[in-house]
Amino acid sequence: MKNSYILPALAFGVPVGIYTLFLGLSAVPFFQRHFLYAHKINTLFWHDVNKPEHWGFAKNQVTPFHLKTVDGETIYAWHVLPLPLYGQHQQELITQPAGLSGDITKTLNFKLLKEDPNSRLVISLHGNAGHVAQAVRPATYHALTDTSQFHVLAIDYRGYGHSTGTPSETGLVLDATAAVDWAINVAGIPPTQIVILGQSLGTAVAAGLTESFAKQGVDFAGVILVAGFSSLPTMLSGYSIAGYVPVLAPLRVSPWLLEKAMSFVVDKWTSADRLREIVRTVKARDGHLSLQLLHAANDWDIPCHEDDKSFAAAVSGLHDGHVDPGTLSREKEARTVYSGEDSFVATWREGKILIRQELYPDGGHNDIMYYAPVPLAVMRAFGLLDKGE
Repeated sequence: MKNSYILPALAFGVPVGIYTLFLGLSAVPFFQRHFLYAHKINTLFWHDVNKPEHWGFAKNQVTPFHLKTVDGETIYAWHVLPLPLYGQHQQELITQPAGLSGDITKTLNFKLLKEDPNSRLVISLHGNAGHVAQAVRPATYHALTDTSQFHVLAIDYRGYGHSTGTPSETGLVLDATAAVDWAINVAGIPPTQIVILGQSLGTAVAAGLTESFAKQGVDFAGVILVAGFSSLPTMLSGYSIAGYVPVLAPLRVSPWLLEKAMSFVVDKWTSADRLREIVRTVKARDGHLSLQLLHAANDWDIPCHEDDKSFAAAVSGLHDGHVDPGTLSREKEARTVYSGEDSFVATWREGKILIRQELYPDGGHNDIMYYAPVPLAVMRAFGLLDKGE
């Protein structure tokens, strides 16, 4: 009779034990950052990122090179030429040495970026895990460069791929800052010709980066956040890995336990608060801001309603950080155009500030990066679409 209780007890006890162990390890910053950033999970053992042709790029269309951060880390990066521009100079480009460039400023690729006063650059900030060329990331670069005149600068944060160091919130923002500093000060690209594109974790990096530059009086052509979240602790309270394995959701039965667990999150990534501050800062000096939030309705990793929080926070920045929720809801509805059950665009304009939220029906958490809404968002940021759009 006692044996009849063993299997049910194991079926309940083993998962609970594993989950408890996971929570315990997650409270330790070292393990927590490994779980969060997943920077050691990559395909470098069988993929050589210094050979971009493996991902369908033309020979020497991509220049791998290194950036230096202010705190001494070495960041691995790709500069991707727009394919139409590459085609105009193909014969010269293919004669250059291939692979990692010791000095990108001596390459024709760099010359084509720097010497064209109309160069437009997209700085791509990827999500967690992998490296600059893993999973859908090359497809994103293809979507942005195959038929356009956009250059792409994609980086691996510290601890990712061939970059040195260990990930942290402060560190990743410094890495993105190094990319922008290189673009402005070395490549000579004005901020008004730079779009910041972040996906998943990269949206939080983009928010931190943009806040820092906004306070320095620097405005980019646009900031595009795809599959973002309002803050890490809040997101984790409802987050499930791959849509199935809950992180903190089981603790919702006890608000005290949930609050306690959330307090152990080391890197908070409070993107909604940062968006509020960005809008408030830009408005105060009558600056320019094109902020676009994009999410797929079928994102099983980060729920699309996270963008509702980020949108509300950004709009509140127009009103000194305070806006009545009821008023916001009514005003947002009046500014929303629906194109389907899981598809809408909410647009809030005030002066030179645009806050736009788009829900797209498909694309999941990652594939949306090479779906039409992302290149369209980049074109919109660069002012290449119909002004009424």
